[in-house]
This record gives sequence, C-alpha cells and structure tokens, in this order.
Amino acid sequence: MKLLGGGVDWLLPLRTWLNGLTFKRPAIAHRVCQLIPTQCPFARDIRVLGKRVLRIPPLCKLNPLYEEVVGLRFRALCYLADECGEDVSAYV
Repeated sequence: MKLLGGGVDWLLPLRTWLNGLTFKRPAIAHRVCQLIPTQCPFARDIRVLGKRVLRIPPLCKLNPLYEEVVGLRFRALCYLADECGEDVSAYV
C-alpha cells in the first residue's frame, strides 16, 4: 500500500497482523477490552500560570494504528458475547 506522496506504508505488516488476530481464550479477550479504551481520549490543554502553553490533540489522531486497535477491541467484544455468551455491557 502506498501513501500520498509515493511513500511506503511501513506499518502494513503490523496492520495486517493486528487485523488477523483472533481470540481463542476469554481471558485474553477480557484483557484486550480492559486495555483499549471505549472512546478516543479527550484533548488536553497544558496551562502554566493560567495560559495555555501546549495543546495535546485527541490521542487517536496520534496513533497510526487506531483503526486496527479499535477493530481488535471490537473482535474481542464479539468473541466474548457471541462465542462465550458473556455480558459485555461492562466494557461498552
């Protein structure tokens, strides 16, 4: 996959690996659901003496693998709900 400007997507092997992960053990799926947040964390302003000195954008914009990580969490939730028959409302 090529990026704009003719560059190469160096993260393609990692993207492919993340998209290919499946779940076979509920404990691993639970851990993934606990580690990956439900929503993109909010932006933050760093203030010194009442003046904004730094703005941190939402972290999802900084993560080049955001879509793959969210997909992994979704697959973990689906595995727990569909295959294991567990209530996943605590993770939603």
